[in-house]
Parts: sequence; C-alpha cells; structure tokens
Amino acid sequence: MYAPPAFQEDRTDVLRAAIGDITFGALVTQTDDGPVVTHVPMMLTGPDDTMVLETHVARGNPHWRHAGPTVAIFQGPHAYIRPGFYPSKAETGKVVPTWTYIAVHAHGMLTAVQDGDWLHAHVTAMTNKMETGRPAPWAVDDAPADYIASLQRGIVGLRMPVTRLTGAWKVNQHKSEADRAGTAQGLADSGEMGRALAQVLKPEA
Repeated sequence: MYAPPAFQEDRTDVLRAAIGDITFGALVTQTDDGPVVTHVPMMLTGPDDTMVLETHVARGNPHWRHAGPTVAIFQGPHAYIRPGFYPSKAETGKVVPTWTYIAVHAHGMLTAVQDGDWLHAHVTAMTNKMETGRPAPWAVDDAPADYIASLQRGIVGLRMPVTRLTGAWKVNQHKSEADRAGTAQGLADSGEMGRALAQVLKPEA
C-alpha cells in the first residue's frame, strides 16, 4: 500500500486496534484466473509475533478453495475535506479539496479450515467480541446445539497467519494546527465517520 512517509503507520498496537475497531474488510487472494475478493468480518488472534487473521465464508463461496497469498483490507473512517474547513483559505487561498482516511492491510497465506471444533470456537469468539457491551448479549449457546451444528456445516473457516501489517493514516499531519482544528470542527457535523476522523484530527493539547 502506497503512503508517503508522513502518512505511514507501522505501530503494531495501533494497527491491531484499528482492525479490532473496523472488523469488516475485504479478503483479496491471487489466483491463476485473477484476484478473488470476499467482504467479511475478521478477527485477529494471537500475540504480535504470531498474529492470525480468522474469518469464515459460506461453503458455496469458492474463495475457500483458493489458498495462497492474500491481502486483507480494512477501510477505516474516511471523509471529503472541503477547502472551507481551513482557516488558511482566507489568508492565502492556497488550499484544495482532499480526502482523509485510515486504512490497514494485513498480508499472509490463506488456508481453509473445516474442523468442526475450530469453527465452533471461531464463531463463538467472533460472536462474543461483537456482543460484548450490548444489552442482553446473545451467545452461541443460546441457540439449540443441533441448529448451530447444521449452520456450521454450511460454512468454511479461513485462517491467515499475518506476515506483514501496513497502515496509512492520511489525517492532515502536514497541515498547521489551526487547519487541523478547522478540519476537525468541520467534520464534527458530517456523520459518524466524520466524527471519528474529527477525534483523530484534533491537535494534541
């Protein structure tokens, strides 16, 4: 993933946290017939030096049959930035529109997992992650065991040991404190993603 040095993010803890927050991404696996792409929720497991990305797909999805080099793409909050957000517009006029964004790429070799115990542990962990903190959280064990077992037969697990993590944080690091503050203020009323970026763009106290 291309990113100018000012926008590169390589801190593992920051990248892991972003993947945990975003969760949903695109798996891209190279095949002899070209790339295969599937959009799925994913979860990182294991310590930093042996991270594994886990997910699952419907058995009817041919992606699981294509083990090989894969990139998982996580698109974080992004937003259009108006020149009017910048106080410097009134001072110099030397401003143009741009787009701010956060993105993480995870690289590795994808393999399929059909073991029933692994699948049950995986969907349980994914469910617990997504239900934690919600009112009356649902658990896999809340459903009849035979029903869950029948659904599990319709999915295939995917596992990818992560060999490389890269991140791009294009959040106006090169702008003045005043322009960053103006951008944060402008984004504060522009929806959920805008508000998320506004928190990142606020100049440090």
